[in-house]
Amino acid sequence: MTENAQDRTPTPDHAEDGAYFPSPYSLSQYTAPTTDYDGLATEETYTGGRWKVLVVVTDERYMRMTNGTFFSTGNHPVETLLPIHHMERAGYGIDVATVSGGPGKFEWWAYPSRDEAVQAAWEATKGDFKAPKKLADVVAGGLDDYAAVFVPGGHGAMNGLPSSTDVRDALDFFVGHDRLVITLCHGPAALLAAGLGREANPFAGHRIVAFPDALDVGANIEIGYLPGELPWTLGGRLEEDGIEVTNGDMTGATTRDRNLLTGDSPLAAHRLGKESALALLEKFGR
Repeated sequence: MTENAQDRTPTPDHAEDGAYFPSPYSLSQYTAPTTDYDGLATEETYTGGRWKVLVVVTDERYMRMTNGTFFSTGNHPVETLLPIHHMERAGYGIDVATVSGGPGKFEWWAYPSRDEAVQAAWEATKGDFKAPKKLADVVAGGLDDYAAVFVPGGHGAMNGLPSSTDVRDALDFFVGHDRLVITLCHGPAALLAAGLGREANPFAGHRIVAFPDALDVGANIEIGYLPGELPWTLGGRLEEDGIEVTNGDMTGATTRDRNLLTGDSPLAAHRLGKESALALLEKFGR
């Protein structure tokens, strides 16, 4: 990447015909070896031993673009692991689940190789991501001990999660039992599952921040982050379901509406992690 940092041509992923990673230039703009992590929000920890956080991640690697190419995506490592670091250090157990029960996929090209907080979270949870629980089994077994569900971003969250009735059933529990729902960037795509088979989405009327459509239909194609146009736009589809996306750009913003906590991008991962830990301690710190 250092030798070709101005190259805006998406990089071929030779594991799949017609698949691409982001271009060297886009990675130089969007990734870094460290994050903005500057410590925990509080030294307070939950010691009750009951409450956990259910982390629902995508198990799908490739997103087919409108031009027939595939974007090699998955879960964004910063958006996934930095919030987990805050919640785990606050004393909450972490369970990882995917729709199929297959391994969670990561956008490994975005892993911050010199970030100690992200590395610590990965070492603590990598076995769970490589051999996660099947979401349907988690739902069938009961969700009573989960204080929150966390859905990280990465464009991979737009694959599978929005059309999963298992995701819908899990969200039903968290909404109906006054638990927290935490998500960021493209992760709010999972909120669309809540409306499956219904006249209205239970999250209609909620205000969130998410990755802006303006970047996905514009700059992300121009700089070669994406190999083509997305099959659908996140904000547009959320708005169709009555969920209001309040941001138009990517600044690291977060917001909370009732029990729904959201962040706009990887830039929000640290702040959202802090806010999530504090929200968990306030609501389930017993």
